Amino acid sequence: MYSKLLKIAAAFLLILFAALSFSPPAEAASSKFISKATTSSKVVALTFDDGSDGTNIQKILNTLSANKIKATFFLTGSGANNHPQAIKNIASSGHQLANHSYSHPDFTKLSASQIKTELDKTEAAVKKITGKSTKPLFRAPFGASNSAVLAAVGNAGYTHTIQWNIDTLDWKGVSSTAITNKVVNNIVPGSIVLMHTGAGASGTPGALQGMITKLKAKGYSFVTVSQLLKLPSAPPPAGTKYTVKAGDTLYSIAKRYNVTVNALASANKISSPYIIRVGQVLIIPAKAAPPAASVKYTVKAGDTLYSIAKKHNSTVAKIAAANKIPSPYIIKVGQVLAIPK
Repeated sequence: MYSKLLKIAAAFLLILFAALSFSPPAEAASSKFISKATTSSKVVALTFDDGSDGTNIQKILNTLSANKIKATFFLTGSGANNHPQAIKNIASSGHQLANHSYSHPDFTKLSASQIKTELDKTEAAVKKITGKSTKPLFRAPFGASNSAVLAAVGNAGYTHTIQWNIDTLDWKGVSSTAITNKVVNNIVPGSIVLMHTGAGASGTPGALQGMITKLKAKGYSFVTVSQLLKLPSAPPPAGTKYTVKAGDTLYSIAKRYNVTVNALASANKISSPYIIRVGQVLIIPAKAAPPAASVKYTVKAGDTLYSIAKKHNSTVAKIAAANKIPSPYIIKVGQVLAIPK
């Protein structure tokens, strides 16, 4: 009887241990939705969506090559299968490849598993043709996305969902002049421009050279989307306000606006442990300007720390600290001092 009880207890402990030690696989973070870069640099990313019809791909590649510009192409799996050589040409020209689904459905109407299938099929098709991956960038067909889509796309390995802030509407068959003017008149630092490669976008090849020339005249340079995402963010304007949403933390908000948690807490008089609530309106402080670079000064006969500090509008204590000079602030002729502002 005692032996039987021991066996039951042992079995129970094994089951309990297995239950406690099991942890479900961690889900990846949701894909980050980007419509433009928050940068003050005059850069722009030209992007092209390729459907099953890639009629204008080579004309677009010729113009980009002539101007030594790298763009980002959002590819569909159906397009890759319909015109594999054109897709190979895009890759061999050094342009960035990204995922635009397999059959171009509205992702907000698909299940998570259907979304994964669309992305995986395109990734496999493009990789077979070019040897390159479409990860980590995705663009939603029709620009249709929501939180469920972003979660599913993130779990499939696509960290960024790329929208745009300038839509040329070239697929409507608008003229080259209209396309060029739409881009040039609406350009801002960090812009992402949406264009297409198909026959419907008949004005795009003709618009491209004029667009590039005029943007260069405005001081713009051209980057891929991945290069755009790596640029440092511009500081928010002083007094920018943000309303706290479910799931927000001070850390996530600070990261979004490229400020520190302490600066954010201080600006809003939030005490430790940094408790915030949904609906709370926070003031986002502008980033502090970096300290002015110190200037160099060579000590001359008759100089004292006081006279040097007065000459450079600094203080004796600052100069002593910057140069690790101990009391009584002994300096010597010929010594090079860093003068902090």
